[in-house]
Amino acid sequence: MHDLHGYYLEDLEVGMSDMFAKTITDADVCLFAGISGDTNPVHINDDYAKTTPFEKRIVHGMFSAALISTVAGTKLPGPGAIYIDQQIKFRAPVFIGDTAKASITVEEIDLRRKRVKCKTDVHVGDKLVATGSATFMVDKRDA
Repeated sequence: MHDLHGYYLEDLEVGMSDMFAKTITDADVCLFAGISGDTNPVHINDDYAKTTPFEKRIVHGMFSAALISTVAGTKLPGPGAIYIDQQIKFRAPVFIGDTAKASITVEEIDLRRKRVKCKTDVHVGDKLVATGSATFMVDKRDA
């Protein structure tokens, strides 16, 4: 892998994986709300969040998905990979102060279509908080 180009299709193998971890701060959540426009009070209002089943503010689910995008765009498949699709199921909340660890594992490689299907997971500690799969378009090496 190079700084300006991630793995080429021919360099990938089923089972390869990588990850990115981030401890999520109050500032991260507020910035994400501002960038995304998702100002649901369950994310940004302590008083409101106390009235919910979670009893405190929760991190946007799509913040977890963004961490998956971080892995895809910077590590595996890496720079130059293009997101084609993402299926994701949110299984548990993420709270401010949690360290979320997003991982991608290569499951299938389609050389003809230049597509890579990957398992995508986000954990907080040992708890799986989001799971799914994604497909990426990945360049072949120049002939």
